[in-house]
Amino acid sequence: MAGDGSKPHVEQPGPAEFHDPLIRREFQRAWVWIGSLLLVAAVILLSQPLLLIVGGLVFAVLLDGGTRLLGRYLPLPRGVRLAIVTLAGFGFLGWVLWYAGTTFAAQFEALRLTVEAQVMRLYAWAASHGLVPEGSSDTVVQQLLGSLGRVTSVVGSAIGAFTSAFLILIIGIFFAVEPKVYDRGVAWMLPMRHRGDYYAILSAVGCTLRRLLFGRLVGMVVEGLFTFGMLWAGGVPMAALLGLLTGILAFIPNLGAITSGVLMVAVGFSAGPDQGLWAIFTYFAVQNIDGYLILPYIARKTVDLAPAVVLAAQLIFGALFGFLGLLLADTIMAALKVTLEQLAERRSPDCLTDPAQAPDPAAAGQAPRRLAEAAARPAPAPGPPHSGPPASP
Repeated sequence: MAGDGSKPHVEQPGPAEFHDPLIRREFQRAWVWIGSLLLVAAVILLSQPLLLIVGGLVFAVLLDGGTRLLGRYLPLPRGVRLAIVTLAGFGFLGWVLWYAGTTFAAQFEALRLTVEAQVMRLYAWAASHGLVPEGSSDTVVQQLLGSLGRVTSVVGSAIGAFTSAFLILIIGIFFAVEPKVYDRGVAWMLPMRHRGDYYAILSAVGCTLRRLLFGRLVGMVVEGLFTFGMLWAGGVPMAALLGLLTGILAFIPNLGAITSGVLMVAVGFSAGPDQGLWAIFTYFAVQNIDGYLILPYIARKTVDLAPAVVLAAQLIFGALFGFLGLLLADTIMAALKVTLEQLAERRSPDCLTDPAQAPDPAAAGQAPRRLAEAAARPAPAPGPPHSGPPASP
């Protein structure tokens, strides 16, 4: 205290006081890493709502692509064209569900039983040759049949995923009705100097996804019809159902083709060896058409994604986010690749400098040779001493 003759108490900095610039900078870096980890955790925890939004965006891109395509032939306002495309899409989807429900209702159960029987026969053959242990048949077969059962009931279990599908459709319609409102809303949160790049990247991503989805729809129709025609010509049972499932699963690259191939081969061998061999031939014919005609055309018009990258993304997204992540993996990867390419193009030296002042690559390649010739050239003889006025400093 001041009156007892003792020295006044002086406050000392505590452990929360950081005056060293180095400590402050490292502390800021640590918070950046912590914020990044928290962001990743939030994305994982909120994966389902985020994927519903992404699915709505993909559906909006699909509607926008149809609206733009219709605008080439019908000079109608955008709202009218969007309504026509939306009603036509819902009408076609309703017809497919009604046709599948009324025509294939009994065949779905027959397909499940056929696949189960074929898997049991395959497992019995493998166990008889010592390829798998005898006691693990129940666990392995139940897991395999459970996954196959879920795949074969994609059309029949649409009611179970009605809520998610309804939200995706509503979000997609809202985005497609007024896309510029949401574009300006996101751009408003960006600095003014970055908004031009944002609009350019958004335009490139939208164009790429529109072409990608259009090519995907063409591939689904071609694969479904070709599979139905080939299986029907070869006498394979449930040809129409297998063609429908092949067309639907064609929306999922790699894994969809493998699943549809397993189904048609299993059904083919259930009718006999000739039908089974014909189903194998049909599968390879469909995949060759898709791999050598449809996919190269889509890749040339959109973005060329390596099959291994797409498959790895499907496995990771499927393990983290379920079936919806598996369904949207390739579109998300395509959007990311286009975004990164656009950012790299805008940050390249050619874009950051004036093209008129950029160095000539040919001249730059000839510079070392000119320097070497100048060094090898003999030095000139010294001239008379300079007698002019001294140079000014």
